[in-house]
Amino acid sequence: MSVLTRMYRGETHFDFVGAARKTLIVSAGLIVLSLLLLLIRPLNLSIDFTGGVIVTVENQSDVDIADVRAALGDIGQAGARVQLTGEGFILIQTEALDAAAQDELIVVAASVGGTDVNAVTIDAVGPTFGAEVTRAAIQALVVFLFIVALFITWRFEWKMALAALAALFHDLIITAGLFAAFGFVVTPATVIALLTILGYSLYDTVVVFDKVDENVELMHDRYTYTEIVNASMNQVLMRSINTSLTSLIPVGSLLLVGSFAFGAHTLREFALALFIGIAIGTYSSIFVAAPLLAFWKEREEDWVVARKRAMRRRGGDASLVVGDDVRPMAETVPAAPSVPTASSGAAARAPRKRKKRR
Repeated sequence: MSVLTRMYRGETHFDFVGAARKTLIVSAGLIVLSLLLLLIRPLNLSIDFTGGVIVTVENQSDVDIADVRAALGDIGQAGARVQLTGEGFILIQTEALDAAAQDELIVVAASVGGTDVNAVTIDAVGPTFGAEVTRAAIQALVVFLFIVALFITWRFEWKMALAALAALFHDLIITAGLFAAFGFVVTPATVIALLTILGYSLYDTVVVFDKVDENVELMHDRYTYTEIVNASMNQVLMRSINTSLTSLIPVGSLLLVGSFAFGAHTLREFALALFIGIAIGTYSSIFVAAPLLAFWKEREEDWVVARKRAMRRRGGDASLVVGDDVRPMAETVPAAPSVPTASSGAAARAPRKRKKRR
C-alpha cells in the first residue's frame, strides 16, 4: 500500500511531535529573523497608511529610474519613490504636497514620460486617513484574537486557545517578515488578506484540536497525550493538505494570471498575502499549534501518570519520565497508534481485564 493511500485512509504513523522539536527551532529562528528585518527594513507602506501623493504616467519616452530621479531632483523631490511597471507606466510616490507642488509634479511627470499633462493620473491621500486605516486594522486584529481565544476556550480549553494564538502570531510575524524582506507594498487589501489567512489558519488548527479532543475520550486510558496528538495529526493530515491545495491553486491563479498576466494590480497585494499566509498557516497548524499543546499537556500530572502507566504496560522503564523531564517520542513510546475512523463503523474496544493468578 502506497504512502499516499495510507495518508488518505489516515493510517500513517508520522511522528509530528518528535519532528516538531526541530521544526519549532526553525520557526523560532524565522520569527527572530522577521523581527530583525522589521526593525532594519520597515514595511513598505502604501500611501493609504502614510499619506502622500502618487502619480501615474505612461512611459512613452522609455526613460529609466535614474532619469526620473534626476528630473524630480530639479523640483526638490529627489527622495520620491519611483517605480517602472511592466505595463509601461511610471509610478512616482511622494509625501503629502500642497496644490502648487502637486501641479509642478504633474508637469515634470508629463515631461519625463513624454505625454500631455492631461494624461497624468494623480491620487492624494492625507496623513489623517492613513492613521485611521492603521487604527482600524489594529482594532480589528485585537477583536479577532480576543474572540478566537474565547471561542477555543469555551469549545476546548484555555491551553488550546493559547497554542492556537501562538500559531496565529507565528503566521503574522513571518508573513510580515517576508513582506519586509522583499519590499512588497502593504495596502489595505493586504491587511484584509492577513485577517482572512488568520481565519483560515484558525480553521485548520481547530480541525486538529477537535480530532485531538475526540481521541482523548477514546484513548486516554491507553496512550500518552503525545501519542494521541500524533494519531490525530495522521488522521487529519490529508484533509489539511487537500484544503490547502484547493485554496492555494485558485489564489495562485489569481496572483500569477490575474495580477501579472492581465495587469490587475489591485489584486496583487491581496493575492500575495493570501498565498503566503495560507502556506504558512498550514505549516503552523501541523508543526506549531498541535506540538506546543502536546509539550504543554505532557507536563500535567494526570498525563505524566498516564505516560508512566503506558510504559509499565509495554514493559518499558517508567523512570524515563520524572517531573518535567519528558524525553523525545522515539525514546519512550512506539509509533503513533491508529484509531478506528467513523467511516469504518468500528468502535474503540476497551482493554480486557486480566485475571490474577493465585
